[in-house]
Amino acid sequence: MNLRNGARASGPGSRRRRRNGVHLPAQHRQDRDGVAANPKPTLVREKDGTDRCWWCVSDPLYLAYHDEEWGFPVSNDRRLFEKICLEGFQAGLSWLTILRKREAFRKAFLGFDFTRLVQFDETDIKRLLADVAIVRHRKKIEATLNNASRAHEIIAEFGSLAAFFWQFEPGAKTPPTPMIGQTEESKRLSLDLKKRGWRFVGPTTAYAFMQAMGLVNDHVEGCHAREKVQRARAAFRPPTGHRRG
Repeated sequence: MNLRNGARASGPGSRRRRRNGVHLPAQHRQDRDGVAANPKPTLVREKDGTDRCWWCVSDPLYLAYHDEEWGFPVSNDRRLFEKICLEGFQAGLSWLTILRKREAFRKAFLGFDFTRLVQFDETDIKRLLADVAIVRHRKKIEATLNNASRAHEIIAEFGSLAAFFWQFEPGAKTPPTPMIGQTEESKRLSLDLKKRGWRFVGPTTAYAFMQAMGLVNDHVEGCHAREKVQRARAAFRPPTGHRRG
């Protein structure tokens, strides 16, 4: 497979390090699957001639996620809640680690049904901390349960989580920028969520959520999935809802 340069160089596959509390992209090193190190990896051309974003080729699970999920617009409240929570669990880890555990997370957190998660108590937290199939991090577990309650508050105000999240979609006139760890829109989303009491929702986490749920299309130019996502976004009608009270 050939790595090709010249476009944007980030994605859910890139780990980020912290230095003085700031997220920094990890250096692109040769990984266990033998993808050559490259300071600006963009596209990978596979043997069948298909071009894909560089970050998805190291694992079949990652490739399917890239081709079938990443960037396609989502309006389902439970899926949105699941993703924002799993992005919180990813902090300090790679998304592939979380993706491999996603089914276990869904089982442990009742499909991320926030109407049921609000009923969890300390007994449930201890059970989750003993579950080796998920990331056993007390603060992240507690954040998920806290965020379930905060989700109900947003729905009471906006009618749905989707109506709330999609108001942060960048406008059509927003100029494209190189894919980076955060944007002005993700900073606003993060700040708004934090003001509402949500946890583990920093601007980098918020941007990864926006990328995955289709609020932006960050497939690299030339990636076979970019046009598919663009068509899906063009046909998508963001839910507007209405603020109550």
